[in-house]
Amino acid sequence: MMKKTLLATAIAGAMVATGAQAATVYNQDGTKLDLYGNLQIAYASVEKAQRNDNGEIVGADSADEILDNGSTLGFSGEHMISRGLSGYFKYEFEGEADEAKTAGGLNKGDQAYMGLKGNFGDVRLGSWDPLIDDWIQDPITNNEFFDVSDSSYTRDLDAVSIVGIENREGNKLQYLSPSLSGFQFAIGTQYEGDAEDENFSGSSNASAFGGVKYTAGDFSIAAAYDNLDNNDGTYSGVDVDAGDQYGITAQYTIDTLRVAAKVERFESDNEFSEDANFYALGARYGYGMGDIYGAYQYIDVGGDTFRNVVGDVIKGDAETSETFNEVVIGATYNVSDAMYTFIEGAWYDREKDASDGVAVGAVYLF
Repeated sequence: MMKKTLLATAIAGAMVATGAQAATVYNQDGTKLDLYGNLQIAYASVEKAQRNDNGEIVGADSADEILDNGSTLGFSGEHMISRGLSGYFKYEFEGEADEAKTAGGLNKGDQAYMGLKGNFGDVRLGSWDPLIDDWIQDPITNNEFFDVSDSSYTRDLDAVSIVGIENREGNKLQYLSPSLSGFQFAIGTQYEGDAEDENFSGSSNASAFGGVKYTAGDFSIAAAYDNLDNNDGTYSGVDVDAGDQYGITAQYTIDTLRVAAKVERFESDNEFSEDANFYALGARYGYGMGDIYGAYQYIDVGGDTFRNVVGDVIKGDAETSETFNEVVIGATYNVSDAMYTFIEGAWYDREKDASDGVAVGAVYLF
C-alpha cells in the first residue's frame, strides 16, 4: 500500500503537475497558514496468504475490498523571524473516507513537526518519515497502492522483518544542511525515554541516522544509514539487536522521464530476521495526461557469506539463500487539475502468489 506518511510529498508533486493549489487561510505580515488535503478511495483485489500453525504459507485466496487509500487533511504554516530565518510547522490527520459514518472522522495522525530554516539549513523536530524512506526507497516506488519491498517493509516475506518498525517515525530531531556546490547532508536522532510505552529497551536511548546527497543538473545520488538503535530491546522474553539499514539510490531525469536505481541492505543481528539485499530499477514517464510507471526489484535473502582476511567463513550459509523478483506497474490519468484516477498491478514472487494483486482508485486534491 502507498506509504501514507509521504502523502504530503506526493500531493505537492501532483499539485505542481496539475496546477491544483492548497488554500491559503492567512497570509499577512510575514505569517502564512495553508489548508490542504485529499480524498482517496480505491478498489483492490489481493492474494491473501493462508498460513498453518507454524506461520508457513500454505495457500492464498483472492480477497477484494473498497477502501480508503490514505485520505488526509493537513495544515502548514510559516512565519518570518528575521531576514534569512523562518519558523514553520506541518500537522496532518487521516480518516477512513470509505466508512466515514462509522470510522470516527479524522481518527489518527500522519506526520507532525515544526522547525527553523534559513541560510544555515533546516532543523526539524517531531514526527515524519525515516530519511532512508525519503532518500533511498521512494525514488523507486512511492506509488498509490503497491510498492516494491524494502528493508523497512516487505509483503509476505517473513524472513526479513524489523521488530518495532511501526514506532520509528516519532520523537525525532534532524538537521539538513543547505546545498553546497551540489552536496547536502542530513543527520538526526530519534530519542525514546524510559517512560514511553514504545520503548522496548527499558532505558532512555537515542538512535542515529544520516545521509549525504549530491545533485548535478538532472542527476542526483543519495546514500543513507540508520542504526535502528531504538528497535533493540526485549521481545517475548528474548533480547534483540535489530541490526542496521543502509542504501544508495541514483536518479536521472530526461524531459518527462525519470529513472532510478537502488542498492539497499538490511543487516540483521537477531534470530527473527535474515540479512537481505535489495537491487531495484524504477521509472516514471509523464505522457501529458498522467504518468506511466513501473519498477523491478531483485531481493537476495540470507546466505550471504562473509570471510575474514585469511578467507575463513565467519558468517553466512549459501544453502539458506532465497531470491525473489518483484514487479510493480501502474498508470494515472488526470481527470482535471485537482482529480486523477489510477490503476496498478503487482507481482511479488511469493509462495502461492501471496500478495499479488491489482488496484484501481480515484484521488481528489485540494
